Amino acid sequence: MFGIGPTELVVILVVALLVLGPKRLPEIARALGKGLAEFRRATADVTSELDNARVMLEQEAREAGRRSATKTEPKPEQKTYSRTAPAAESEKKAAEADDEPSAAPVKSDHTPES
Repeated sequence: MFGIGPTELVVILVVALLVLGPKRLPEIARALGKGLAEFRRATADVTSELDNARVMLEQEAREAGRRSATKTEPKPEQKTYSRTAPAAESEKKAAEADDEPSAAPVKSDHTPES
């Protein structure tokens, strides 16, 4: 118990008896015992809550591992590119632009006279 031997414990009790007196010593010992019991209960509650949280996290991690092991994600399609693809696309766009009429109004140098 805290590295205190029996002789040291007796000396502490005698000093406490002399300082506090025979009437107050049992009251203080009782209050100290209640305080220690409450402290133990509180630490036991905190310990059990931490243990429960740890167990729940472990279970969630196991379930997530099982789900990821059974669920296979589809591989994304791989596109193949050729060196001439950009040139072909630009030629195609140019041909489409020639076929479509221009939406912008044509400006002329001459203004109509009225």
